[in-house]
Amino acid sequence: MELHELIEYIKVFCEDRDWDQYHNPKDLAIGISTEAAELLDLFRFKNGEEIQETMISKKEHIEDELADVLFFVLRFAQTNSIDLSKALTHKMEKNALKYPVDKVKGNNKKYNEY
Repeated sequence: MELHELIEYIKVFCEDRDWDQYHNPKDLAIGISTEAAELLDLFRFKNGEEIQETMISKKEHIEDELADVLFFVLRFAQTNSIDLSKALTHKMEKNALKYPVDKVKGNNKKYNEY
C-alpha cells in the first residue's frame, strides 16, 4: 500500500470503532512512545549475538511492535493534517545541512560534536 492508502485504511479502521474521541495529540504521542518502548524492550540487556537471535526468534513480535509504532505515527499525522512525506522531506533537508557528507561520513557523532 502507498502511504496515503495506509493513512486512509487506519482512518476508516478507527472511525468504524468510534476511536476519534480517544485520539488527541497527547494520547497519540503517548501511543508512539509506549509502542516504541515495547519494541525497545525486546532488545534490553542483549549483546550483539543475542540481538541477532532475537531478530530471528521474535521476528513476528518485532514486526507487530513496529507496526504499532507506525499505526500511531500515521494516526497522529492523519488526525492533525500533517503530510508525512512533506514533513520527512523537509526534515531530511535540515539534516543534510546539519550532517554534511564530507564531515560525517562514517561518523555517528551528533552535529555539535564533530
